[in-house]
Amino acid sequence: MKNKSDRDPQAINNGSPSAALTPTAQPVADNADCSSPRRQFLTRATALLAASTALSGCASLSAGASDSSGAASPGPVAATRGATPVPRLKAGGRIAIVAPASSATDKVDEASRWLNALGFEVRIMPACRTTLPAPFDYLAGTDTARLADLHAAFAAPDVDAVWCLRGGFGSTQLLDKIDYALLRANPKPFIGYSDITALHAAIQRHANFVTFHGPMLSSDLLIPKQAPTEENVFAMIQGRVAPGVWFKPPAAFPLTALAPGVAAGRLVGGNLSLQCSVLGTPYEIDTRDAILFIEDVGETPSRIDRLLTHLRLAGKLASIKGVLIGNFSDLGEHPDEVVDPVVLQPLFRRIFEPLGIPVLAGWPSGHCDPNLTLPLGASIRLDTARGALLLERPIVV
Repeated sequence: MKNKSDRDPQAINNGSPSAALTPTAQPVADNADCSSPRRQFLTRATALLAASTALSGCASLSAGASDSSGAASPGPVAATRGATPVPRLKAGGRIAIVAPASSATDKVDEASRWLNALGFEVRIMPACRTTLPAPFDYLAGTDTARLADLHAAFAAPDVDAVWCLRGGFGSTQLLDKIDYALLRANPKPFIGYSDITALHAAIQRHANFVTFHGPMLSSDLLIPKQAPTEENVFAMIQGRVAPGVWFKPPAAFPLTALAPGVAAGRLVGGNLSLQCSVLGTPYEIDTRDAILFIEDVGETPSRIDRLLTHLRLAGKLASIKGVLIGNFSDLGEHPDEVVDPVVLQPLFRRIFEPLGIPVLAGWPSGHCDPNLTLPLGASIRLDTARGALLLERPIVV
C-alpha cells in the first residue's frame, strides 16, 4: 500500500479558492429516538420473548454482534444517537501535537508556530521529534513511545485537543495496546485522516466519542491550502457547525448523486485501504445502520474494486443506510498517468446500487484540496437532492 499522506493535494485538485463549508439555514427537528430492550432472558418461553420483541418498538444489535447478512432498504429516516460529543476547543486552548504513525520532524516546529499564531498554546509530544532508523524509518518512534504520547495527550487535563502531525504508516500497530478506558474518561477533539483512519474506527468502537476526519498539520495546514480546509476544521471542533442546519461544500465543488434519497445514521469510515486493513480484528469499522464515508489515494480502479468487494464480503455493506464518497486521486498505475475519477462511477454504482440506498459522490474530503472535516461517529442525515449533510445531534459541547 502506498504512503497515503505524502501526496501533493494541489496536484490532486486545483479548484478555485472559495468560502468555507456552506451552511444553509434549514433547521430540521430530530425524530424520536428508538432503542430495543436487552435480551436478558434467552431461556424464557417463546411467547414471552415474542411479546417483549413486539413491545420494543425497534430493534438494534448488541455492541459485539456482527453485521446482518441481507441488504437493507432505506426505510423511514429516523434520528440516530451517534457517539458522545467531545468538549469544544476554546479560543486560547492547548493543543497536543502527536505522531502516532510516521514522523515529520522537519515540520513540527513550524506546525507549533502556526497554531501559536492562531492564539493556541501547543504541547509537542516527544515522538514528533524522532524517526526510527532503517528499516523502520517509516515510524515516528517505537510503538511504546508513540503510544505513550497518545495516552499522555488524552490524560493531560490541560490539553484540549489532540492533533495528528501526519499519517503515513503505523497507527494499526497501536490498536491492541491503547487504554480505551483512559480515552473514554478524557474525550477531546482528535483530528487526522489517512493512516489515522484505523484510530478513528478503534476509538469509536471502544471509547465511543466523536472524532474528526480532518486535515493534518504537516500534510495539509502548512502548505497553501484553499481557505475551506482551515476554516472548516475549526468550525467543527469549536462548535460553529450546529445541529439542525444543512451544510455542503462550496459551489466550486459540485457533488453527484449516484443513487438518490435521504438517509440517517452514524457517520463512519475514512481511508478505504485502512478500513480493509483492520477487518477481522476487534478494531474493525462498525457499519451497522451507518452512513459510510470512503476516500483513498494511489489505488487503481481495479484495486478499489477489490477493496470494496472485500468490505462487501466481510458484511460491512449489509446494513449501511447511505454512502458518502470522498476524494479518490492518483488512480494511475504510474505517477505521471492521469486518470479522471469519473471512471470510478460505474464501479460505485455496481457495488452500491443493489443495496437500494442513497449514494452521494464528490465530497471534498481526504487527500485533496480543500480537505473538509467530517465528524466521525456523529449522527447525521444525508440528502442527495440537497447535496448536503445535517448534524442531528451536537458533536461538541
